[in-house]
Amino acid sequence: MKLATFNRGGHAGVGLVDTARGLILDLANASERVLGQRHPAFASMLALIDFAAPGLEAARRLAEQWPSEAALPLASVRLLAPLPEPRQMRDCLAFELHLRNAIARFEERTGVKRPFPDVWFRQPIYYKANRLSCIGHDGDVTWPRYSQWMDFELELAAVIGKTGKDIEPDRAMEHVFGFTIFNDFSARDAQYVEMAGQLGPAKGKDFDTGNALGPWIVTADEVGDPHGLAMEARVNGERWGGGNSRDMHHKWSSILAHISNSETLYAGEVIGSGTVGTGCGLELGKRLKHGDVVELEIEKIGVLRNRVLKP
Repeated sequence: MKLATFNRGGHAGVGLVDTARGLILDLANASERVLGQRHPAFASMLALIDFAAPGLEAARRLAEQWPSEAALPLASVRLLAPLPEPRQMRDCLAFELHLRNAIARFEERTGVKRPFPDVWFRQPIYYKANRLSCIGHDGDVTWPRYSQWMDFELELAAVIGKTGKDIEPDRAMEHVFGFTIFNDFSARDAQYVEMAGQLGPAKGKDFDTGNALGPWIVTADEVGDPHGLAMEARVNGERWGGGNSRDMHHKWSSILAHISNSETLYAGEVIGSGTVGTGCGLELGKRLKHGDVVELEIEKIGVLRNRVLKP
């Protein structure tokens, strides 16, 4: 299933998307029409995740019945971030080519040699992102006033659906609710400055509207194996780069096992894969400009589109 958070006429709801027909089923409205009352699982995406299997089963039953009075044209709603406020956001760095390209660009820019970090091969590495700065499909990204160099990053994101701690790798995928697209917008000039302090990133990533998620969450059963998805980035309709999720050095099972080592991983968290090789302007020697429209596409999920605007 494709599950979205949408807004129409000031009403925010959780919807089930039928891309073939261009429709979205308002699940709360549909449950009221079918069951006589609104199912509490459809109060928000977090509520649906917390209801776990029973909530998803209720959504599937409504999809099968599809009360047409509760369906809306997809074009008539505004898609928000599928999880407008995730319980936590973490972003990994799982693609070797991206890191090697980024190091090469750093060396070109500064003339300083930077060795490839051995720790990257030994364990997944990640930082915690600002969970309160999420926008959705077709949302505008406000260029932070302190930056002259804006960039995008093409990432696959896992949405956690089952709380756990010390998760075993062979059981890790049982904790995934679904997958979405993550555009980790980055102020590269600020990032270059602060990373010299051996901590961060901070203002290179943390600015309002800087985390774009969407267009919806595709449930794990529909995605199947997440390690074989084609990924592509386009700017103003022109292909800039992309790759495939099979190139993740650390797979999702090892990422979730590592993060949950002596730490509870909560349902409702979002974890980014990190940028696929050539999935950002930095690697390609290109920069975004005011008004650019960035489209990220991942197989089996869809297209996440955002426009970048200087204040």
